[in-house]
Amino acid sequence: MDYFLDSIDEVANTIINNITSKVILLYGDMGAGKTTLIKSLVKAIGSHDEVSSPTFSIVNEYETSNDLIYHFDLYRINDLEEAYNFGIEDYLNSNHWVLIEWPEIIESILTEPFNRLEVLINNDKSRTIKLDFKTNFNKQIC
Repeated sequence: MDYFLDSIDEVANTIINNITSKVILLYGDMGAGKTTLIKSLVKAIGSHDEVSSPTFSIVNEYETSNDLIYHFDLYRINDLEEAYNFGIEDYLNSNHWVLIEWPEIIESILTEPFNRLEVLINNDKSRTIKLDFKTNFNKQIC
């Protein structure tokens, strides 16, 4: 799915309507727009909270009327042990929304279904999103 930033809310709604789990892993280069997309995803899920990058806090929590959203930025995490130390497993098994930027460090412990979003920047400044499911990374949905 290709989009420009002015249609990101529509893209977020499409993603939410097509995912298979409340765990979403976001991949992409620095500056690709992962946090910007998460802002729209949080809104599409139903939160009115202010969304910011949890680069230094590791996790931010947002509320909806009946659920929680955990937003992780694992860019500064050095190894899996560090993730275990802040309780990543508890978050992953919480049955709440879990949105993770830079998830590579925890991929080996993921057992529950999850969605993989890859955000790519195109030459014309548009973005391309590839949405894949845990069970078949080669299946492109949008």
